[in-house]
Amino acid sequence: MKRLPLLLTLSILLSAIQMRADEGMWMLPLLEKLNIKKMHESGLKLSAQEIYNINNSSLKDAIVHFGGGCTAEVVSDKGLLFTNHHCGYSSIQKLSTVDHDYLKDGYWAMNLKEELPAKGLTVTFIDKFVDVTERINKAVAKAKTDKEKQAAYEAIVAKIKEEATSQDKTLDAMVTGFYNGNAYYVITTRTFKDIRFVGAPPSSIGKFGADTDNWMWPRHTGDFSVFRIYADKNNNPAEYSEENVPYTPKQSLKISLKGVKENDYTMIIGFPGRTTRFMLSEEAKETQNINNAISIYVRGEKQNIWMEDMIADPKVRIQYSSKYAGSSNGWKKWMGMNETFDKLNIVERRAAEEQAFNEWVAANKKRSKKYGNAVEQINSAVKDRAEYAYVYRYLSESLSAIELLKAPLSANRAGGMDGFFKDYSVSTDRKLAKRMIAIYKEKVDPKYHPAFFSVIDEQFGGDISKFVDNVYDNSAYTSKEKYDAAIAAGINLKADPVSILRNDLHKVSNMIMPELLASSAVIDKAKKTYVAGVLEMQGDNASYPDANSTMRLTYGKVLPYSPKDAVIYDYITTLDGVMQKEDPNNWEFVVPAKLKELWKAKDFGEYALENGKMPVAFLCNCDITGGNSGSPVLNDKGELLGLAFDGNWEAMSGDVIFEPELQRCINVDIRYVLFIIDKFGGAGYLLDEMKIVR
Repeated sequence: MKRLPLLLTLSILLSAIQMRADEGMWMLPLLEKLNIKKMHESGLKLSAQEIYNINNSSLKDAIVHFGGGCTAEVVSDKGLLFTNHHCGYSSIQKLSTVDHDYLKDGYWAMNLKEELPAKGLTVTFIDKFVDVTERINKAVAKAKTDKEKQAAYEAIVAKIKEEATSQDKTLDAMVTGFYNGNAYYVITTRTFKDIRFVGAPPSSIGKFGADTDNWMWPRHTGDFSVFRIYADKNNNPAEYSEENVPYTPKQSLKISLKGVKENDYTMIIGFPGRTTRFMLSEEAKETQNINNAISIYVRGEKQNIWMEDMIADPKVRIQYSSKYAGSSNGWKKWMGMNETFDKLNIVERRAAEEQAFNEWVAANKKRSKKYGNAVEQINSAVKDRAEYAYVYRYLSESLSAIELLKAPLSANRAGGMDGFFKDYSVSTDRKLAKRMIAIYKEKVDPKYHPAFFSVIDEQFGGDISKFVDNVYDNSAYTSKEKYDAAIAAGINLKADPVSILRNDLHKVSNMIMPELLASSAVIDKAKKTYVAGVLEMQGDNASYPDANSTMRLTYGKVLPYSPKDAVIYDYITTLDGVMQKEDPNNWEFVVPAKLKELWKAKDFGEYALENGKMPVAFLCNCDITGGNSGSPVLNDKGELLGLAFDGNWEAMSGDVIFEPELQRCINVDIRYVLFIIDKFGGAGYLLDEMKIVR
């Protein structure tokens, strides 16, 4: 590409920084220093201390990390939780059977005794963040070699964690890096393990639109579910027990029925999973052309096999609903990401920023010595690992997707083989194995083929189908009965066909992982240097670290957007849109009869808009990503307006570059949530627990 003059490239980068002023996944301990003035200018009525305070209760005490991958919020003084339907989906699936299909039919506990234990589900509260950057840097600085530095780092981290929890054994601690290792915080948390399922609408509401509408606007999904935290008699975390009681939280959210209007202030607090806003151009190419492209192709094939059997058999549908949803969510996101990478010139924009950075560095000898060739090191390492990254992606997406190969791991896990077989269809997985092996054989260089490919050729004449049938017919891992019989007979399962296949895969993994780990070490070290330089170049312009599943706050406004010329999307949808999308012959768009009756009668109670319509979802321009699902969308007083559940298709590159004009957060309106609980579900008694602002 052509080189641009320094002043022009700097103006490109600085203008991008200026555009990012309203974006951001901000750290709560830094709100007072970095954000509160602008937040007040935008309309916030609360102080920074009312949002985050380590000595008194604050908003952060009403928000939890739900199941390790989503967010939820406490909405009553009895530990009641709201989160997304898709966040509770796995727990609901585990509780479902053909006779009690809570995914399809929904469920509402009508009293505490009917609340169902969600085994394995946890929620985690944040206690506090403490900056330990100086302690860690000081400890590591004394070391000379990389090995010594790693040992020093591990030692000081262990000491910091022990100190953080020594006075309160209900706490856990983790030391987490921010700004690519340029800052460190010890985060103390408190995790509750007795969580019970209270209720959820049927999938025809909670998953309305399914794959077709996923990542799309306008949206009409009632994406919510309800759980409750239980504690021991001292209000502390405890394993499940019938003696446990509903948890009394430090703070719960008030719920606003006032709704939203364009330009209203909003903010979201949650646990965004991962962004790569400091991604360089070669990393963007790898993401698009290797990681995303391979995953899109292989998952599409896998999901077709699953869906065929799910449609044909109600038992398989329940077994694979959660697996399918998890797979398809990423599959469609990556399709949208690749599309927007092209439309929004992500690679070219990253390259321009790199050029600006390099010229800024070169203009000063001290900067040249400090930041050197970090950009070149990163991009070169990424290009050099392309072959290994390609093989690894196919290995993880195809052969590693064969469920039977995971069976040996289940024997040592909670639930053991019973849990594995509950959600396993051997006939479905047999079909999947044949397709996944064929894909890997077709797409990957033979030098990376597992040893069993030679067996296929030499003993089965190259017939993958016959080879797979032989494995599944002769393995003890294909049914609970065969497994139990093998254990009872004392058979050594290390000689089982599945164990042999697993070993073959490990050998391939051992060929490529050292190369990938070595390149990652180079990239991580250079990225730390690069990010430090970017922060220095930005100067007084506030910057936020990439998301890493720690609690963050983002703020913005309720806004419509224009995805393309002559098209304007309003900021709110209503139940009318659900009826307009209805298709009785398409499972994604079936509308429950009772919901249609309520709509026809306009029986919306106090939850309707001023024009009499029933709100369903709304938009804001807050900066979110995966992990924010279920996060509370709050108004200027910190009252609950809705639950964040999705991003929009036109800005699917948002994990890499925030797009102010296009990027929107899709939220289910809290009025629709309460309407479904009350009018549709008949569980209006739950509202008596809540602090509702009318």
